[in-house]
Amino acid sequence: MKRFKMIKVINLLMLALLFLSCKSEKEKNDFYGTKTNVNQSSIERGKLVYNDLCITCHMADGKGAEKVFPPLANSDFLKNNQTQSIKAIKYGMSGEIIVNGVVYNSVMAPLGLIDEEVADVMNYINNAWGNKIDNWVTPEIVSKIDK
Repeated sequence: MKRFKMIKVINLLMLALLFLSCKSEKEKNDFYGTKTNVNQSSIERGKLVYNDLCITCHMADGKGAEKVFPPLANSDFLKNNQTQSIKAIKYGMSGEIIVNGVVYNSVMAPLGLIDEEVADVMNYINNAWGNKIDNWVTPEIVSKIDK
């Protein structure tokens, strides 16, 4: 009888674990960005990355430093060059770019981020400081971008 109760308890625990580990289709869609709603947790993780690595140059308000570090807030470059922006975060960037009509020619060193962190910080930047860039970035998208 003891053995039967123990098996029953183990089966119930396994069932509970299975139930808790399965995400609903909505949760999977929200996480991987197949829905139009931006995943708030990705944005929150991205804000942490931004505050650790990006804030020094691009500033807390995303406005950068004119002619030295380009703005991310209301940036026409960011809006129109999402792939190049992801590439800059993933691999670094150098050379001349024009942002909101201003020429920038500085170096952004590679940050050493993994694809998930790149996606998160892009999702944060795309939705911070009034930016409303309707482009959900996933780690899978980031992984397909080469130098």
